Amino acid sequence: MVEVMHRQTAAEAGEHTRVLIYSHDSFGLGHLRRCRAIAESLVQRHREVSILILSGSPLIGSFEFPARVDFVRIPGVIKLRSGEYSSHSLDMDIQDVSELRRAIIRHTAEAFRPHVFIVDKEPLGLRGEISDTLSLLSKAGTRIVLGLRDVMDEPSQLAAEWERKQVAPSLSTLYNEIWVYGLPQVCRPLDGLSLPQAVHDKVQYTGYIQRRLPASNGQAAAAPFTEPYVLVMTGGGGDGNDLIDWVLRAYEHDSDAIGQPALLLFGPFMPAPEREAFRARVDRLDRVEALTFEAHVETLITQASSIVAMGGYNTFCEILSFDKPALVVPRRIPRLEQFIRASRAEELGLISMLSDLDGTEASRMVDALCALADAVSPSNVVVPGLLDGLENINRLFDQQIRIAQAGAPLEVETL
Repeated sequence: MVEVMHRQTAAEAGEHTRVLIYSHDSFGLGHLRRCRAIAESLVQRHREVSILILSGSPLIGSFEFPARVDFVRIPGVIKLRSGEYSSHSLDMDIQDVSELRRAIIRHTAEAFRPHVFIVDKEPLGLRGEISDTLSLLSKAGTRIVLGLRDVMDEPSQLAAEWERKQVAPSLSTLYNEIWVYGLPQVCRPLDGLSLPQAVHDKVQYTGYIQRRLPASNGQAAAAPFTEPYVLVMTGGGGDGNDLIDWVLRAYEHDSDAIGQPALLLFGPFMPAPEREAFRARVDRLDRVEALTFEAHVETLITQASSIVAMGGYNTFCEILSFDKPALVVPRRIPRLEQFIRASRAEELGLISMLSDLDGTEASRMVDALCALADAVSPSNVVVPGLLDGLENINRLFDQQIRIAQAGAPLEVETL
């Protein structure tokens, strides 16, 4: 059945402007925290905007959202070491879970009728789950934006992945713009990919997304030290075992040489057996403490003298935003994303990098932690536009919403 529908402007309909944000991630915190920061900034600067976030994260309810931002939790999935996906909680086959997610996403979009649809990282969604929704909203006049982090992967790997997922047609026909949340001085994530020039012309570099202390700062956990400390962060923690182990071995090897105490943040997705084994080692050290998860991590960052982290996008933004000297220990599997970002950032003088390519002896980490005590903050390097991400996202959003509100008679497929 085909129904002809007139898409009114927000003013004509007497409605607020509606924005739908899709964050596919079920395992980790990066995509969710990026989408949340963007949503908060948009509603702060636009009184007429309401935002709905679609997310598979089991932790989305642990975060606070401002007025006019809400979320729909879709059934979670996890990625296995084999690269396949499995249901996170439901006793269902992955194909059935995928169909359920696809249906929830589409029905939510139909009911919410967004003026702008912002898709985080995955152009067609997890296992292609938003492809139907993209077509539906495109026909309805919704402005559709793909948001990419600064670094996706090594170009040949990304090219193979997008070829397998048949991403290119959607970038050409369904997406109106591509926002890269970074700077070309660090990385051009689509360079080296065989894409039409028209797709490259849609790319807008925003700069990095600045983080600030949350309004409810008083709810954060208090740091366990009265003296300056090193904060060791693993993001979601699902792949943080190697970093935590290396830091612990350094303190077990020579904590006196390091000088400063360390607070380890395991992350909520670190498997319980590994977490408990690490906690037992922490209990035997006088100058190391550990937490599993802190929703208001910004407060712990501001209180720290320096940061040791794996180098995911959000952690990098926090290092820059709170101007902390940082040692980044990037992972290289399954993606080179963190290694590429850390390498470029070190070349610019923004952080120091410690790679496991030259070995993971405890003494190497001891030396790196000692050097970190005298490292300079990122603000010592001038990179124009470095933290202008939210300002530019708002500017680009204004342009998209003006187009979306123009209105036009359209044919919209109904279920």
